[in-house]
Amino acid sequence: MAGVSGRSCIVTGAAQGIGRAIGEALLVEGANVCFADINAGKVSEVADANAERAAQAGCKVTHASVDVTDRDQVKAMIAHAVDTFGRLDVKFNNAGVNKPMNFLDVTEDNWNFIMGINGLGCMIGMQEAARQMIAQGGGGKIINTASIASRQGFDNVAPYCASKWAVVSLTQSGARDLAKHDITVTGFAPGVVATEMWEQVDQDLMAIGAAERPGQAMEEFSSEILKGRVARPEDITGTTTFLASSASDYMTGQIVMIDGGMTLV
Repeated sequence: MAGVSGRSCIVTGAAQGIGRAIGEALLVEGANVCFADINAGKVSEVADANAERAAQAGCKVTHASVDVTDRDQVKAMIAHAVDTFGRLDVKFNNAGVNKPMNFLDVTEDNWNFIMGINGLGCMIGMQEAARQMIAQGGGGKIINTASIASRQGFDNVAPYCASKWAVVSLTQSGARDLAKHDITVTGFAPGVVATEMWEQVDQDLMAIGAAERPGQAMEEFSSEILKGRVARPEDITGTTTFLASSASDYMTGQIVMIDGGMTLV
């Protein structure tokens, strides 16, 4: 896509699922990509697996191990990407977790775990990316991963829903504050996506009695999807590449729903 080639990007939560797909789609279009994840071994393998793709596209690929709730690690990740690519143009705050619990069973530990990564991790990532973009000049793009759960609450994933509502609020707050630096802040909200994360959520929902058999939760969640099927990661990347490109330069503070028509708001 025009306007992505040559841009230097970081994608967190990129060892698998949507994050990996975002990074790979950017590489195909000629962007430099740093795949970042708390799973150091797996994200290194992802970067190595994409070395040929990057070479064919004439761009660079690297990786970083990062706990997005640790500001020093986030700074180190950004410094590594800048050392490798020369600057930071696009930051995807995509790392996220979920651990379903029935509403009355939600604990402080469950809340803090989910909100820490999905909420605080997003804010730290936005702040440190913005500081780098301001220091180097020329603006930039910050793109956050929200969810259909940022538009409505669900009974057995309340902290996750709250954390994704937080992502929407942070996107709007960041957009207002950073516009004067020519930094746009946008986000996207997937629906039900067939990824490793959903496979784990499916098991967790059975463990708490919210589902009786494998796949039941996905079937029930996706029964209202107008497109008639759950999403695959590649259904998401057309939008994410667009948000990273110059084609979306006049967008800021917005969340794009990519849920196949599951939630109409």
